[in-house]
Amino acid sequence: MKAIMTDDFTDDASQPEPGSRRKRRPAVLWLFAGFAVFAYAFDQLTKLWVTSTMTEGERIPVLPPLLHWYYIRNSGAAFSIGENVTWIFTIVMAAVSIAILFQLRRLGSAWWALSLGLLLGGALGNLTDRLFREPSFAMGHVVDFIQLPNFAIFNIADSAVVSGVAIICLLTLRGIGMDGTRHVPARKPADEAKPASGSTGDSTSE
Repeated sequence: MKAIMTDDFTDDASQPEPGSRRKRRPAVLWLFAGFAVFAYAFDQLTKLWVTSTMTEGERIPVLPPLLHWYYIRNSGAAFSIGENVTWIFTIVMAAVSIAILFQLRRLGSAWWALSLGLLLGGALGNLTDRLFREPSFAMGHVVDFIQLPNFAIFNIADSAVVSGVAIICLLTLRGIGMDGTRHVPARKPADEAKPASGSTGDSTSE
């Protein structure tokens, strides 16, 4: 296997030199931090707007019948799964956030910075609800308000997490590592020339 520096989804042979990864690392880290702060702030501001302008159970048509605001407080996960084990989701989101921070030392790709930033911001957004909202610390209910037809009611944090995971899956399928290198199979040597068809390699006698 050989690794080629890349930050795009193309197979262009012109790739940055390996030494350029260190030079652009601060920019990549700032990009990660920017997406994380954006996802977290956007999530918390929209939840503040919902809780201050809507009553629980209220539904507001936005683009009917496709989109409604529907304010609920969710103690479980999507589709109300795990309502009685809220503390498990608190632990999972805290563990995901810590794991992402530990991986930053390897970060060298703008696409990975985008995906991990969205993932961290979304995880922290819902973790804040779990820790500080009613009914109690670490058992708080998450504010959900985005309703689509025949789908779970969700929030901006959920959207950020799903988007981050989708990008990570795409990067993994493309073989792009967190450090910005693409792993591609080494080319096999060209097959040796074969003798022409029908040739026996022996001379005929007169």
